Amino acid sequence: MPSAIAPKTVRTLIAPDKFKGSLTAAEVADALAAGLRSTANAGTVHCELLPLADGGDGSVDAAVASGFSRHSCTVAGPTAEPVEADIAFDGTTAVIEVANTCGLALLPGAKLEPMKASSRGFGEAILFALGLKPTRIVLALGGSASTDGGMGMLTVLGYRFLDASGRELHGNGLTLAQVHSVRGSALPTLKSTEIIVASDVHNPLLGENGAPAVFGPQKGTGPGEVTALEQGLSNLVTKMEEAGFTNSAALAEHEGAGSAGGIGYACLLLGAKQVSGADFFLDLLDFNSRKDTCDVVITGEGSIDEQTLAGKLPAAVARRSGARPIIAVAGRSLLPKERWTEMALTRVYALADYTEQDSSKDPDLSASLLRQIGQDIATSLL
Repeated sequence: MPSAIAPKTVRTLIAPDKFKGSLTAAEVADALAAGLRSTANAGTVHCELLPLADGGDGSVDAAVASGFSRHSCTVAGPTAEPVEADIAFDGTTAVIEVANTCGLALLPGAKLEPMKASSRGFGEAILFALGLKPTRIVLALGGSASTDGGMGMLTVLGYRFLDASGRELHGNGLTLAQVHSVRGSALPTLKSTEIIVASDVHNPLLGENGAPAVFGPQKGTGPGEVTALEQGLSNLVTKMEEAGFTNSAALAEHEGAGSAGGIGYACLLLGAKQVSGADFFLDLLDFNSRKDTCDVVITGEGSIDEQTLAGKLPAAVARRSGARPIIAVAGRSLLPKERWTEMALTRVYALADYTEQDSSKDPDLSASLLRQIGQDIATSLL
């Protein structure tokens, strides 16, 4: 009798970013894995899931999915309403994000408030995390609703901002221009903790490429408000210099100072080290050792396009994956097939090629299409 031949086993690492507005990275990975595992082919597919983030919204969820513990706290939302925010903590490192503390998605009724929104809630989440006694905090800066230069955050972390009458100011876009003096210093626990800013935004705080001009319109600013925020942030830089930060002006010009409406600038004032969000999270979540045990890497994000090629998360995944096949999955792909080789991609699957409906705001449809794509990937691998 012929000897039995064991079916081929293909080991896949499913390592996507979120599909913004539709599915979290974990939901994307789960749907793809369900499709891969459901194939009726004779071979078998082993799926290892590694939901990823690049320093924007979803960073806490990605850390939790990789083994961090989730901790919840109540903080002031972007316009001071209480919101429940999560941080991730593994006993050493805490991951805190702007998006779930003072992000655009938290604005009541989705009403943009470019001048009133504050970063205070982000500072409160940092303060909560410091109570867990981490040796390192990772600050994920994507998705902010405010352009307050981190003033709201700093009011929680040891600093007082006073107007010309000596009255204490609450940090937001409106009060930036009213700052007359700055008192206080960073909390002792903050000084003894390593601060990492994970962001791939390279804009300075001020100028034509600065936070108000580039990101202000996304948060609802008109031309007059952009000018007011530019003047207010310039005043903040001057007052921080007068308060003893002799490098204030230089830090305002630093790459990334304009991230999250200038929270990047405030983090630099606190001595934060800025790193590439994509690469840092790949290291934090142990991507390299995970991919070494796999035959195929599947990555993706909401849109595969020119920005992806410029260094977004799927590009970082592809760069680290070596010679093994790399498959990308996206809500839509604007990258023609002849350019797949620029990221060493074997194949790109797009939800838009499977439906005429807009899946970007339909989580159920997106998950269903991803399961179908997972089946198609499995068929191609076996």
